[in-house]
Amino acid sequence: MSSDQLSPLVSDLHLLTVLAATRSFTEAARRVGVSKASASMRISELERAAGVLLVRRTTRSVGLTEAGQQLVNEMQPAFNRISESYTAAKDLVGALRGLIRVTAPVALGRQHLAPCVAAFLQRFPDIHIELELTDRFVNLANEGFDLAIRHTNAPPETHVAWVLCETRSILLASPQYLARRGAPTHPAELAAHDCLLYLGGSHASSWTFVRNPRRKSGKSGERVGVNITGSLKANNSEVLRDALLAGLGIGLLPDFSASSGASAEVHGEPLVQVLPDWQVQGFFADRIYALRPWSAQVPKAVQCFVEHLRETFATGFPTAPASQPVS
Repeated sequence: MSSDQLSPLVSDLHLLTVLAATRSFTEAARRVGVSKASASMRISELERAAGVLLVRRTTRSVGLTEAGQQLVNEMQPAFNRISESYTAAKDLVGALRGLIRVTAPVALGRQHLAPCVAAFLQRFPDIHIELELTDRFVNLANEGFDLAIRHTNAPPETHVAWVLCETRSILLASPQYLARRGAPTHPAELAAHDCLLYLGGSHASSWTFVRNPRRKSGKSGERVGVNITGSLKANNSEVLRDALLAGLGIGLLPDFSASSGASAEVHGEPLVQVLPDWQVQGFFADRIYALRPWSAQVPKAVQCFVEHLRETFATGFPTAPASQPVS
């Protein structure tokens, strides 16, 4: 086939690579800016031109035939290079501009990322950001995101990962709860308390503590595991924080969600750190990253936003709530 004959099919071939990544006509159509009906028609026309079935359609899923997968495998590197070259050319001239699609956890996004985004957009008015807050795991490449802000111990090796800051888990309760039930002095005592549980992961119903080696009290490095129960489980740290402020029990929060903010104003008192001589192990992750699928060229707008995030998050989060005992 000559280049003159191939040229009208290039956009349809690109659509096929997007469909291969998304496995959805709806999402592929959104990514390339056409209707779902138009995307389906263009793939059908491409199949007629190729003389072979490329896409396997069912009522529940979209997949590629062997011919379709082979075609995508051979074309994808070329389209990636075209995209990178085009981005590099745009970055050579003019002010920083473009759209950055970002995903982040709900609590971190609401409490810390939203103000950071607002400040960034004031500095760079020609850049636009789409921010999707969700606690589910997002496949960046398949869903068309440029960047993810994630709380993780092990970023995927297939991604570029920028460390934004260190983070830790803190055991907290309200003064009213501790006044009513007493403050535990050892992790084993948590088994007799109402504990608020974070849904997700393999440690939801058990907590493991190590005595803080920097403390002079007790045996340094002592390790204790405890099974805990309570009346509330939630997959959002803001929900757990509000329940702690309401006096429902003792709970673990990541430090970025431990500052009570507006919720404390409603309930009238801040949270108190419980068992400050002990550090919980293996629950929430210990770092926050900005992640991006690996590519040879990172758009300058994305690079600029990452640098803004690193500057903003460099000092970490406020010191943990007071740990004074409650009588």
